[in-house]
Amino acid sequence: MKERGVDALLIGATSDMSYVIGRRLPVTERFNAIVITQTGQPYLIVPHLQLPLVSSLSDEIAILPWKETVDPIRMVANLVERLDLRSIAVDGLMRSGFLLRLQACLGQSVSFSNGSDLTAGIRLFKDADEMSILSDAAKRFDEIWQEFWSNGRLLGVSERNVMEQIRNLLYDSGFETMDWCDVGSGPNGASPLHHHSERIIQAGDPVVIDFAGTINGYFMDTCRTPVAGAPDPEFLDIYAIVQGAHDAANAIAQPGVPAKDVDRAAREVIQKAGYGDKFIHRLGHGLGLDAHEHPYIISDNTSPLQPGMVYSNEPGIYITGKWGVRIEDIIVMTERGARSLNNTTRDIVIMN
Repeated sequence: MKERGVDALLIGATSDMSYVIGRRLPVTERFNAIVITQTGQPYLIVPHLQLPLVSSLSDEIAILPWKETVDPIRMVANLVERLDLRSIAVDGLMRSGFLLRLQACLGQSVSFSNGSDLTAGIRLFKDADEMSILSDAAKRFDEIWQEFWSNGRLLGVSERNVMEQIRNLLYDSGFETMDWCDVGSGPNGASPLHHHSERIIQAGDPVVIDFAGTINGYFMDTCRTPVAGAPDPEFLDIYAIVQGAHDAANAIAQPGVPAKDVDRAAREVIQKAGYGDKFIHRLGHGLGLDAHEHPYIISDNTSPLQPGMVYSNEPGIYITGKWGVRIEDIIVMTERGARSLNNTTRDIVIMN
């Protein structure tokens, strides 16, 4: 903040706030924010009814509760004026409606800038506690996949039914939420973000299954593409290409290697096989308190990977009208290179 000439950082009820205060507050229409001055003094503005959730922080943070008849935006404006803050960096995830109202209250006396980089740079590197949570989550995901492959059903059931099987396993494993479970069978798998439907899975259908959930507030996210019954020989070839792309990305990933080079390594395998135009998304995304966060493993990201960063490796090929395939693991960058937090097989799995 000092280097940027920023007097204060304003963070809304976002994952950045959760990172700063160590707990996740409810996200509603009510206004929550934390103002951190350049001296390090934090002010937490919360609805009065949320006071019991944060009262234990009072020794570290100045808590400013507001009652229902009070305008919390005006409260923040009064705080800014009282502290004579002239330059405010704003968390990029904060609701624009709140920010616009605050700007209207303060007029031209205060300048605002994007403060996303101030928090993103810290959150890029997972500490030991965070890595423990993520490692535990990955282990539980591995167990979910093994249970599903051993005792679950694909053939003759609907995509929705598969989602329900995964959901039950997820909650039985201790996860707090299931944030999505995309199940794309046969031609539906050619849409990377196909959610799920009542389509009945047929013999020979590949099924792209991508799901995510949280435990202790942190996300885990993986994808595999099992097949219902005997797979088509052409699909086996395509699956092997995606598997090779996944391996190539891990092989090149080392500390100091730009994120774009990792994306390129996977993409080149798919391009050389003639399916370059069928790999239609970035290779990966960071993961932590958000399901998608920095670092993004994409062709224009020149930032070097560093130990402590966590990201997904998820190449895919999607052929309209036929099928799709994606293999996703969560990777941690170490001093020695890429290490997968997920250890279930990336080989093709055939299910009933």
